[in-house]
Amino acid sequence: MGAKTGLLVYADGDVPELLRQVGAADPDRTAAMMRRLYPGWEIEECEGSNLWDGVYPPKGRTYAASWPGVDVIGDQRVMIDAPSQLPEHLVAASAGRRLVLHAMHSVVDWLAFAVWEDGRLVRSLSLSPDSGIIENIGEPLPFELPYWAGDRPADVVPWPGEEEDPYALPFHPLDLGEDALRALCGFIQEGRPQPEDVDAEAVALHGFHVRDSHGSDRDEQAAAVRRAVEAMQPPRVYTLGPDGSLTERDGTFSALPRP
Repeated sequence: MGAKTGLLVYADGDVPELLRQVGAADPDRTAAMMRRLYPGWEIEECEGSNLWDGVYPPKGRTYAASWPGVDVIGDQRVMIDAPSQLPEHLVAASAGRRLVLHAMHSVVDWLAFAVWEDGRLVRSLSLSPDSGIIENIGEPLPFELPYWAGDRPADVVPWPGEEEDPYALPFHPLDLGEDALRALCGFIQEGRPQPEDVDAEAVALHGFHVRDSHGSDRDEQAAAVRRAVEAMQPPRVYTLGPDGSLTERDGTFSALPRP
């Protein structure tokens, strides 16, 4: 499994049904939506994608589309451990609508999804084998029930030569993640498509470079580098003796003699 998603969908009704009806998204309408959802950020148009490839954009990029009745945003920034902590302004933008968050990462078998109705969180689940159940709010949705009932146990094949240990969860998060994506958004990333699935590759998304106008992203990265450098121990310098042993020097450097 190699599926990764960071997806938000705002809708006036059933998301799969609405996405089956969309055509080309108006670029001006989409850009206006981006300005509402990223207030104060620098937004620059770039090459777009589609609903199948665009649910996990590179960092700093967002793929989005806005149609009457439904808006789609693909952005790694929404891949948060606790969906209930989605920034307040993103939830507030769903007033009178349904909001769906879907995020998963195949490298760590992590899944998170959530549903808000008119700004009220009705279901949130986040889990991975390493962290266990991170968040579990609200009643399970119908597509979840076979998993919690034990009808969809994890089928994990161990690496050659390794003993098979019990999987840390009663089911595989990515299996549930695909069913959640189909039930909530109408398409899947991996698995066998069904006739009624949304043709995600045919749904075009506009592309945007998105950056905090105050440069906080770059400032945070630079600060992290500075902290790492400050935490490093002073360099230790050794010389190789005639017998092959290493002798530590005082740590001062001198210029190498010219040849």
